[in-house]
Amino acid sequence: MGSKAKILITDEGSYDLNTILWDDNRFSELLIRENPIGMDQAMDISRFMRAQIDKMEFGTITLPVIEKMIEAKLMEYGITKTAPVRLDKSLFVNGSLNLSDNALTVLERRYLKRDSDGKLIETPEHMFKRVAHHIANAESKFGAMSAYLPMGSIQGIFREVDKGTAKFGVIPIENSSNGIVSDTINCLDEYNLKIIAEVMIDVHFAFATLSEDIKQIKKIYSKDIAFGQCRLFLQDLGLDDVELVPVESTAKAAKIAAQDESTAALCPAIAAKLYNLPIRFENIEDNTNNRTRFFIISNFENLPSGNDKTSILVRLSNKPGALVNFLNDFEEANVNLTKIKSHIVGGESIFFIEFHGHKDDEKIKPILTAHQDEIKILGSYVKETDD
Repeated sequence: MGSKAKILITDEGSYDLNTILWDDNRFSELLIRENPIGMDQAMDISRFMRAQIDKMEFGTITLPVIEKMIEAKLMEYGITKTAPVRLDKSLFVNGSLNLSDNALTVLERRYLKRDSDGKLIETPEHMFKRVAHHIANAESKFGAMSAYLPMGSIQGIFREVDKGTAKFGVIPIENSSNGIVSDTINCLDEYNLKIIAEVMIDVHFAFATLSEDIKQIKKIYSKDIAFGQCRLFLQDLGLDDVELVPVESTAKAAKIAAQDESTAALCPAIAAKLYNLPIRFENIEDNTNNRTRFFIISNFENLPSGNDKTSILVRLSNKPGALVNFLNDFEEANVNLTKIKSHIVGGESIFFIEFHGHKDDEKIKPILTAHQDEIKILGSYVKETDD
């Protein structure tokens, strides 16, 4: 393998594939145990998977992506599974992931250490990161791989990832109560970063304040959309006449409220705990099914997994039938469009469109090529939701 970093991301951590050996025998045994497949076919799939990883010049790959690639390869042999393939530590030499120091990234060595028995344990800084990532279920995507950098705005996240200060950014794209997040669309248009994953998170708010008497609260801080999502709670407690102060993020709201006992914050419970802000009420959102879909952005593109979704921005000429003609190309290619949203950016109307499939799929590439002057490809990533 080359010398550039190729990172495998697992729930247990992130590991440089240059330092981890793929065990064909163990992998083949795993496939045979779970599938009606012979050793020759299993070894063929193992060699195929190893070749795909070898093709990577740099970047990251997750176990779910590997699992989807395996399932797609199994289908070529006419084998369909009712349950997805699940890989475990036996995939690797010696039955475990290589946790030697040279397999850990610099950031991992900063946040992990070994006890007297040589067992890898968390430092307090790493524990902080892991708890913070739980806000967006990010640990299931990244593992224990980097520091958590709280940002005050969506644009700030894009800016820091674009500068290379952070490798990944977690940004909201739409909420079940409030719809598309305009700031995210604007930034996806402005920056040349890629969507590498999506995740759907249940959103719960807490009412947190230093004050033990809510009648003494003069101001409540939060992200603007959070006030609308907690409107009934504020009314029930007689707080609807208190000054509501919108800030860039709910985390910033908690930080501000932690400095003044005459204020409060509407924020996730974890944000309140991070700033030692007492939680007075939990799950205060009006809609108990309140969910937010997040994108994970970075500066690289994913390989096809066989179960992908692609997001694009489209600027069409202002003439009759332009949108219909554009969409007809997807219908003729039997590509399933899952989302079409119009949005205004800089006074110009654009469309945010999503469809099933990877941008490099054979039936999709001709469409994107034909409209390359009208399309900005935002990224192809493993599909987590159908919508």
